[in-house]
Amino acid sequence: MIDLALLRTEPDVVRAAQAARGDDPSVVDAVVAADERRRAALAGFEEARAQQKALGRDVAKAQGDEKAALLAKTKELAERVKALQAEADEADAAAKSLLMSIGNIPEPGVPAGGADDYAVLKTVGTPRDFAREGIEVKDHLAIGEGLRAIDMERGAKVSGSRFFFLTGIGARLELAILNAAMDTALRYGFSPMITPTLVRPETMSGTGFLGQHSDEIYYLERDELYLTGTSEVALAGYHTDEIVDLSDGPLRYAGWSACYRREAGAAGRDTRGIIRVHQFHKVEMFAFTHAADASAEHERFLSIEEEFLQGLELPYRVIDTAAGDLGSSAARKFDCEAWLPSQERWLEVTSTSNCTTFQARRLGVRERVEKGTQPVATINGTIGTTRWIVPLLENHQQADGSVYVPAPLRPYLGGLEVLEPVS
Repeated sequence: MIDLALLRTEPDVVRAAQAARGDDPSVVDAVVAADERRRAALAGFEEARAQQKALGRDVAKAQGDEKAALLAKTKELAERVKALQAEADEADAAAKSLLMSIGNIPEPGVPAGGADDYAVLKTVGTPRDFAREGIEVKDHLAIGEGLRAIDMERGAKVSGSRFFFLTGIGARLELAILNAAMDTALRYGFSPMITPTLVRPETMSGTGFLGQHSDEIYYLERDELYLTGTSEVALAGYHTDEIVDLSDGPLRYAGWSACYRREAGAAGRDTRGIIRVHQFHKVEMFAFTHAADASAEHERFLSIEEEFLQGLELPYRVIDTAAGDLGSSAARKFDCEAWLPSQERWLEVTSTSNCTTFQARRLGVRERVEKGTQPVATINGTIGTTRWIVPLLENHQQADGSVYVPAPLRPYLGGLEVLEPVS
């Protein structure tokens, strides 16, 4: 949630942010109008309450007809006080509801536009020339089936489309990626967390995930709980309604969880293999920090993600996501995209977002300052996830169907340097 004080004093900034995101700027005027109604009703309520108290003192002193008249006036004033309170509450609820629909203010420099209007910040590494090596490129599923690592057919039999089994070396490879990711996070001072994957509506809403893409979230109506698509949700809610101590630096957590996404509206896109599926695993970095330090922490998250990508010897690029593709809670988002040889394109494998004070303001996470408390900032970023199997298999495939194992993963695979196909 954005700062209401900012909206009151600089509504044009919020209107511009809405326009950059492709959202309706007129909601800003609706919030301002509702807020003005609330304040006017509240002022009227407070004035009427003061009159009510003064009248109560007069009634105590009066007698006879005068007292009867004052009692009638007291009753009339009580009804007015009640009506003004109801009007103030209604306007306040309307203002808050509208305010919750406004996305975060993008940072200066964020590209305007939609999903295709990103800016490429850097490209690292060079894709292999498989033709020069005399290798016919296979996609990750064909490679995985050759290794007996991925079983889509039985996944669909058990659970339906876009579910899968990771078998044998496939299961070991996912655990290797996730354990290496968690160990990377530990080296950088993150506390490991195994998070709940079911959360309450107020937690899901507080993180900003019940906006435009809420149809991609699984909801258990009977239990009034949501299945999370990232441990960011549970980690953001971890300190709900708390005053946190940041005197020793940011609170940094690394959450390991199963993740669930409907992938609604994605029919026909990346439906082969495990690129776009309903269930996967992920290690997510998350930090609570001073608002003034949020951008620096965001850059730190990106550097950790890049280090991990480089260790796995994957060609990748970093993009600055456009405002219309940020999601409601992010003020800036950097995506890392690995090269996908089978499709000769870049595939998003990780991202990191600076949510400034947006989530913390909604969830009531604050820090003490000289004049009271103020919202903290939140940062999130993925290190490792199931999807990383895709570029790993494709970029490191060999002519005989085997797959080269980058050095950082070998300790988690019993020292294996090559994954051999199963005849």
